Amino acid sequence: MTIKPAHLSLAHGVFNFTTGLWPVFHRRSFETVTGPKTDFWLVRTVGLLIATSGAVMGMAGWKKRVTPETRALGIGIAASLAAIDIIYVLKKRISPIYLIDAAVEIRFATAWLNGTEPEPRALIPAAPASAGQSIA
Repeated sequence: MTIKPAHLSLAHGVFNFTTGLWPVFHRRSFETVTGPKTDFWLVRTVGLLIATSGAVMGMAGWKKRVTPETRALGIGIAASLAAIDIIYVLKKRISPIYLIDAAVEIRFATAWLNGTEPEPRALIPAAPASAGQSIA
């Protein structure tokens, strides 16, 4: 199944935006699910960076202007988060609940790598026709 880049970018953006803001606005529920944290300022910092990436991907998807840079952001952040989740669960530094996030991130990375069709027209704005010229 081929996924339109705009739909993938919007979905990934919404996911990252909401999950990134979760620890910023509701520490108690975040720590209830993921376990207690010692340096919560760092959790909030990472959350805001994830939310920022989500906002960028979401806007690109909403405007149907998914560029190669947007795709690289989607692949990079998903792969990075999945790797961190897996490595630190295996090291027993974070809760195994993070493996659920790793699975979601791997799915997003895979979709970006394999499941998107190009949107060349979204990247190049149409030139306006001059008076008396037709667009053929």
